[in-house]
Amino acid sequence: MSTTCTTKPKKTKWLKLLFFALLIKPIITILIGLRIYNRELLPCFGPAIVVANHNSHLDAVVLMSLYPLKTLSMVRPVAAADYFFRNRFLSWFSKNILDLVPIERNTLTNKEDLLQPCHQALADNQILILFPEGTRGEPEQRQPLKKGIFYLSQAHAECTVTPVFIYGLGKTLPKGEKVIVPFFSDIVIGQPVPSAPNATDYIANLQLSFDQLAQKIKTDRYII
Repeated sequence: MSTTCTTKPKKTKWLKLLFFALLIKPIITILIGLRIYNRELLPCFGPAIVVANHNSHLDAVVLMSLYPLKTLSMVRPVAAADYFFRNRFLSWFSKNILDLVPIERNTLTNKEDLLQPCHQALADNQILILFPEGTRGEPEQRQPLKKGIFYLSQAHAECTVTPVFIYGLGKTLPKGEKVIVPFFSDIVIGQPVPSAPNATDYIANLQLSFDQLAQKIKTDRYII
């Protein structure tokens, strides 16, 4: 089922749209055998957060590619500033093409200052793509979830947090590799993560959501 997103972006970012229209979407269509489950559950309007497991640099751009070009201007991945802004070219690309929300994870600061760029993006009614593991793991290996997503959801009660589980992209472009290897991949989108009174319970809810989405992929792959 195709997504029903029909939002008109407030500001057209032509470099970003051209990059996805002419490069990313064709590459994904031709090289990656991508199966998408429950695409209609993707949030179409901000403020919203999409949370996913993280094994590959492809994760963010593949998730962004699920959105129609007319909506893409409001979809922004959250990423580490020390990595994606470490030199002049990568900084320009990260800012103007990927339109990243930078997080200064290596500075000594409190969690509110750390998450301020995310708070601002949500206040601007944008859709964030966030990886609560904090960094890429080994192919198809999951890591402990960090609690920043709880504090964001608590500060933005109107914001939905939609879990997404990705399988296969960690083998298509593993950590440390630069060449894409065609590999059938799956993306399954779930219902919004239930609220919780504290960070521990919230992370448990999110972990359970990931477990259930991962199980669906395993079950369908076995049946197929």
